[in-house]
Amino acid sequence: MEKKSYTFDEIKQKLVNYCVYQDRCHAEVEQKMREFLLIDEAKEEIILFLLKENYLNEERFTRSYIRGKFYIKHWGKTKIKMNLKQKQISERLINSCFDEIDESDYEKTIRKIFDDYYTRQTGLKEYQKKTKTIKYLMSKGFEYEKIIDIFD
Repeated sequence: MEKKSYTFDEIKQKLVNYCVYQDRCHAEVEQKMREFLLIDEAKEEIILFLLKENYLNEERFTRSYIRGKFYIKHWGKTKIKMNLKQKQISERLINSCFDEIDESDYEKTIRKIFDDYYTRQTGLKEYQKKTKTIKYLMSKGFEYEKIIDIFD
């Protein structure tokens, strides 16, 4: 099957649509650009255009990513941060955007996940249920200190 070739403007429009559909980070846009055989100057021009026209906005992406992963997927901050770093988002930006998560929502979520998971553990001793539940919460990206705070 032959790859269709696109003009520069068609590629630019495809990348605009890609960013409009959902917030993207630089790494995702660069990955998408690899589908088109563009010279570096063309890539740079498209990136600059997307930034200038606010189609590509790393802070907006980071904030919407944090909200989605916490409020929809119920991930903890550790897992969110790790995934954003894989997308080459700076630690400084990640940390400055964590205010998207309300602290009391964060604690309520930990408690709810803890209670739900804990009650599903049957036929185990008390300490085994607790250990298993703590491990589960940590696998969802919640910090050990925050999980332990529930018991105080």
